[in-house]
Amino acid sequence: MFDIERARADTPGASRVAHLNNAGAALPPSQVTEAVIAHLRRESELGGYEAASAAADHVDRTYAAIAELIGCERDEVAVVENATRAWDMAFYALSFKPGDRILTCNAEYASNVIAFLQVAARTGAVVEVVDDDEHGQLSVADLRRRLDDRAGEVKLIAITHVPTHGGLVNPAEEVGVLARAAGVPYLLDACQSVGQLPVDVTRIGCDLLSATGRKFLRGPRGTGFLYVRRSILDTLEPPLLDLHAATWTAPDRYVLRADARRFENWEANYAAKIGLGVAIDYALTWGLDAIEQRVTGLARALRERLTAVDGVTVHDQGQRRCGIVTFTVDGVPAQEVKLRLTERGVNTHVSQTSSAQLDMPRRGLTEIVRASVHYYNTDGELDQLIDALPSARPGS
Repeated sequence: MFDIERARADTPGASRVAHLNNAGAALPPSQVTEAVIAHLRRESELGGYEAASAAADHVDRTYAAIAELIGCERDEVAVVENATRAWDMAFYALSFKPGDRILTCNAEYASNVIAFLQVAARTGAVVEVVDDDEHGQLSVADLRRRLDDRAGEVKLIAITHVPTHGGLVNPAEEVGVLARAAGVPYLLDACQSVGQLPVDVTRIGCDLLSATGRKFLRGPRGTGFLYVRRSILDTLEPPLLDLHAATWTAPDRYVLRADARRFENWEANYAAKIGLGVAIDYALTWGLDAIEQRVTGLARALRERLTAVDGVTVHDQGQRRCGIVTFTVDGVPAQEVKLRLTERGVNTHVSQTSSAQLDMPRRGLTEIVRASVHYYNTDGELDQLIDALPSARPGS
């Protein structure tokens, strides 16, 4: 039995609002907030450098916590300011030449696709979108076909595990099997999956993984991390270096760090970094299997409630689904739905075509309401959302 009373007692915001925007930024537990404030006080009393030295054990614990969370070694982890920077540092460390192929999925996030297009324009690399299968998720069969196609070297497989604009979970492990067999680097955007689902990089088989702290991990904003498999590390030079990522060994030479922290930079928000470690340790006390069961159960219940409402359409795809639920109300703009819910004390979000140009237009969607649950949410909050929905408008 999930201890919902404990979860809500640790979450002060849960008494103020029905927060169903966890795919945007979750409500942090009080333990995280207190850890961040404690380090800010330490900085005010000791000085920034001195506070970091005094809190070295807490900072170091963040790396160990991430390694435990995703099943890797501590030297394979870099802590950076957000998931986008983590993903970019990995992607731009790869080299491409004319004709090199980048394989991605329809659910890929806007920031990632923009980077693909920029590199393609600069280098002559080619971006290919793998087909979906009958469930609306990445087609493993089509990925296999593209890897077997000798039209050009596949230089990278880069996919989003869970899209920002829908509840599907892409078959990351099956992709990993094909990537390893083909010897192709595999970059996984796990921004929306880490913290709500068990994520094990060994089982998935990815070489690179990026994630954020603010979403389902319930950590501070402005935190993220990058996993870099040890076996691929020495083939990658980050696009940006400083005296933390490398050592200046002679007037005309430098040497890269020997671990994944070559993808970091020297200056960091130590309070937030410590808070990220506390958030991960807090998640580990619940157990990711228990979190997934709770989150997916609440999401399934919300989909059922929404489906039963006249004029409401749920748009989630995928054979496996997670805590993100997307829907529209006939004849009512998504922004108007969100505003109505906000007025009734329910936080949601609107996803628009600009975040999902490869997916939403082909499904005839321009905007959708996104409700994303977490384990501290309740059935009563799901009912609160349903009761607050505006009525569908006929003739739309």
